[in-house]
Amino acid sequence: MMATPLIKLTRPTTVKPARSAGKKTTIGFVNLGCSKNQVDSEVMLGTLVNDGFQLTGDPKKAEVVIINTCGFIEEAKQESINTIIEHSKLKDKGACRVLIAAGCLAQRYQGDLLKELPELDGVVGTGEFGKIADICRDLLAPKKRHQRLWISKPPYLYDELAPRLRLGKQHSAYVKIAEGCNRNCAFCAIPLMRGKQRSRPVESIVAEAQRLAAEGVKEINLISQDTINYGVDLGLRHGLVSLLRELVKVQDLRWIRPFYLYPQQVTDELLDLYAGEEKITKYLDMPLQHINDRMLKRMHRLGDRATITALVDRIRTKIPDVTFRTAFIVGFPGETDAAYNELKTYVEQAEFDRVAVFLYSDEEGTSAVALDDKVERSVMDERRNELLAIQESISTARGRALIGSVMEVMVEGVSEETEWLLEGRHQGLAAEIDGVVYINDGTAAAGEFVNVEITDAATYDLVGHIVT
Repeated sequence: MMATPLIKLTRPTTVKPARSAGKKTTIGFVNLGCSKNQVDSEVMLGTLVNDGFQLTGDPKKAEVVIINTCGFIEEAKQESINTIIEHSKLKDKGACRVLIAAGCLAQRYQGDLLKELPELDGVVGTGEFGKIADICRDLLAPKKRHQRLWISKPPYLYDELAPRLRLGKQHSAYVKIAEGCNRNCAFCAIPLMRGKQRSRPVESIVAEAQRLAAEGVKEINLISQDTINYGVDLGLRHGLVSLLRELVKVQDLRWIRPFYLYPQQVTDELLDLYAGEEKITKYLDMPLQHINDRMLKRMHRLGDRATITALVDRIRTKIPDVTFRTAFIVGFPGETDAAYNELKTYVEQAEFDRVAVFLYSDEEGTSAVALDDKVERSVMDERRNELLAIQESISTARGRALIGSVMEVMVEGVSEETEWLLEGRHQGLAAEIDGVVYINDGTAAAGEFVNVEITDAATYDLVGHIVT
């Protein structure tokens, strides 16, 4: 889970001059959770600035503090609650007059949050992000304090005209292409928090990409809950293919990186587009969740081991230089030693480039809660640690195999480790979730693409120097 402590802003996107005069109310903002949450935070930040509020990175100076929460798994929920409690202290020690919880946890637990956390003034669900400025003004109005809920079914989906203040690097941006999910995976509460899938029109996404490119963005990361299913609700038969064909035409974009491809509906047309279009990164993010047939069926996942292994082989044949990132869940109810060992053997044999391993947790409202044969936490921990150790060995070997090669790298800037190194990524490394390339010789600006000869490798990071 990523936490952005109060705000670290880069540059504004389509933010108009503030309309209010005089002293501006200060806003402190905390972003928790995934990249989809980050986009929501950026839209709320842009809306607030556009409406005359002033952002501050000093929480003690913030009159309104907004926590954009995550409610995906138990650890994420607890982190959100802890963050709310921590920032509630600013009502005594800082300038805070209003404390707001927004986002997934707010949408999911609504009144429970207000009841259990009396420090909160407002709870704002995922369908109300566009109203955040009006909500802040309402809670700031001079009247007797009372807690308020702003919760509706989540129809809200930003478009290319939405004000947005981006967090993070100037040369890389997330673009949310859809919201919600139509699938019914037994372990997942996303449809409860985000609703059914709602895709943005192709024209809206392309317009946003064009604007971002004009502002200096070189990489756009396409995100949603179910990217492979993009456009189905709009009547598009091969929506992701249609979208990518338009995005590759956007001038000045260098990398287009789709995230979260469900392992069904992957057509040869899509894989050929990946292989043939230089701007589409040769990087697939495809959570498989398990490989045992019985576990996949209990999880309500489409397909079985045979279809998954055939798909992985087809992807690697169509895109020989692909970087394959996947994710698995251990400890799902009914995962026997035999089922886990089948998964372990598969991870050893498949040799993916990146593997994330999550522990199953009961999530209220999901069908998995009622399943029998729960797995003890200690067993889950042991299984996750074993899988991660196997993957660490695989990733280390893959990194060492790159020593001596020359790779195109997008420079991120001065390394967070030391000012004596630059830091960058090749197209097989996604921001924030994968490793980096440390550059120990040569100069380049952030956002610049350079050729780097790899001279050393750690488990997930590479080291090299710039070559002409």
